[in-house]
Order: sequence, then structure tokens, then C-alpha cells
Amino acid sequence: QVQLVESGGGLVQAGGSLRLSCAASGRTFSNYVMAWFRRRPGKEREFVATISWLGDRTSYADSVNGRFTISRDNVKNMVYLQMNSLKPEDTAVYHCAAGLSYGVYAPHNYDYWGQGTQVTVSS
Repeated sequence: QVQLVESGGGLVQAGGSLRLSCAASGRTFSNYVMAWFRRRPGKEREFVATISWLGDRTSYADSVNGRFTISRDNVKNMVYLQMNSLKPEDTAVYHCAAGLSYGVYAPHNYDYWGQGTQVTVSS
């Protein structure tokens, strides 16, 4: 079992940066592939980024590739999403998620979810 709590959301200007954090509970954190998803206004939840168990592999949605960086610290049980060159279309509620299989980008493949943190990018 994993409990996830996101933080770090807020209001930022287009072109700016923001760093999201996800704090995970439990002793089995390293057993889980971690991912970030987002829900944009009027749209379904979509995949953003994922990171493997040891953090040696990452994958990104085309819409954020080159701008966002996912990382993890298995000692601190933390996952991060560094967001640079933000665009208004990045405005969304961002959720941290934990799953068992790397390279799976569908939300239903993730068993545990945080409550989400709001990111708003102004023009």
C-alpha cells in the first residue's frame, strides 16, 4: 500500500518554472513505478511522465518532452516533476500515481493516486 500527497502547485507566468513534489508513505516505495498525470479543464486525465523503480529510465508525453523532468528519491520516498517553459495549456490538476509496470501510460494501470495539486499558467 502506498499513500501519496502532492504539493508545489501554484500560479506561474508562461515561460516560467514550477517544481511539484509527491511524498509517498510506506516501506515498499521502491517497488513502484511512479508517474505524473494531469487533468486539464474539460478533458480526461492524461499521462505526463513516468519513472522506473531505480530512476534510471524515464518517459514523457510528447506535449511535455524537453520541458518537464521527472525524478525520484527512494531514500526520502519522494517523486518530483520539474516543469520548465510552462505554457497556458499546461494548466491542470496534477496527480502523482504509483503502479507496478514501467512503460504503461494508461491511468487504469496505476493503483494509487494522490489528491492532486493545481497548476495554473497565465499568459
